[in-house]
Amino acid sequence: MLGRSIKAALLQVHSIVGLVLALLLSLIALTGAIMSFEDEIVDDLNAGIMQVAPRTMPALLPDELVAHLKSVPDAGKVAGMTISSDPSAAVHIRFARDEQGGRPSSFYVDPYDGRVLGVPYGEDFFATIRRLHRWLLIPGDAKGWGRQITGIAAIGLIVMLVSGLVLRWPRRASSVKMWFKPNLALSGRGLHRSLHAVIGTWVLPIYLVMTITGLWYSFDWYKDGVVWLLARPHVGSAKMQPKQPSGAGRADPAEAVGFDRAWATLLHEESSGFAKAQLLLPAGPGSVMRIRSWPKDSTLEGVRDEFRINAVTGQIVSADRYADKTFGEKIISGVLDIHRGAFLGWPGKLTFMIAAGLMPLFAVTGVLLYLSRRKLRPPAESPLGSLVPGD
Repeated sequence: MLGRSIKAALLQVHSIVGLVLALLLSLIALTGAIMSFEDEIVDDLNAGIMQVAPRTMPALLPDELVAHLKSVPDAGKVAGMTISSDPSAAVHIRFARDEQGGRPSSFYVDPYDGRVLGVPYGEDFFATIRRLHRWLLIPGDAKGWGRQITGIAAIGLIVMLVSGLVLRWPRRASSVKMWFKPNLALSGRGLHRSLHAVIGTWVLPIYLVMTITGLWYSFDWYKDGVVWLLARPHVGSAKMQPKQPSGAGRADPAEAVGFDRAWATLLHEESSGFAKAQLLLPAGPGSVMRIRSWPKDSTLEGVRDEFRINAVTGQIVSADRYADKTFGEKIISGVLDIHRGAFLGWPGKLTFMIAAGLMPLFAVTGVLLYLSRRKLRPPAESPLGSLVPGD
């Protein structure tokens, strides 16, 4: 009897949370599925402007590329650039937000003469999808309420996964068929329940991975807790401190903050070579530039070295090398790769994409099961019907 009461309570929790979050979770999941192969899609769409003919002449230095852009009408203030070690790869230039908060479209430029090759197709589309996925297009982006709402939705999904597993637990728990084979011969409520429960079992581990890693982007307390748990104490405390050391990044007004000195320092430090490097100018008045570099033998976003270099003096403020990280710190670096299944290669990304695309199935079947359950519920006896004649 106690077990039935617990399951009845869990069913109520599962149903209520599911009904409240069905549309929101479907939106988050579908936008995530759309972004699964964003890099491959954008690269394919823009193959014509991302490649140049290699030349024997040396490539322009980063500040020279910036100087060439001053005559381009649509160019804003350069915020960063991505440079590849491939002599046939164009340089990707990104711009800072304008006074209205908008960000101009990025450019690909020829690394040898600074000529603008074009604006990448698909960039604005995926930027909008990303904002919808992470922040629901709510004003303020990462500083608004959107990230907390998506985080609450992720917690709600964890509640549904755990309660669903308990409700799903069959009498013959050791039967593989009971767990993983839907009964397609059924119809109506029986078919809806079979699809909801069995396919839910298929994707449950993937959804758990997605939600556990997705919470990293929603709540600072969650991120700090993960860092405390997985990183070495001195690394964890450094990550929780402001990124720019006091007094270390103040620029002399007489000296312009550019890319060249930091770029020279990176080339010296990464003498073994790298596939690409991303240089980001400081957003504020400081002079400490953040530089990320990815090795040639990996396509994962999290497998990278990260430096903070004073752009005026060229001195290294901090160096965070991937090879020096512990296993836990590598997990932290690879949160995004784990979140989208990229750590398993393209089969993992495809599997996670399909799982995310199935979220509307659970929303639809869940609503249908709820409605059919209400129809099957016996009507409450009318008080008038229980009266004895003459009362």
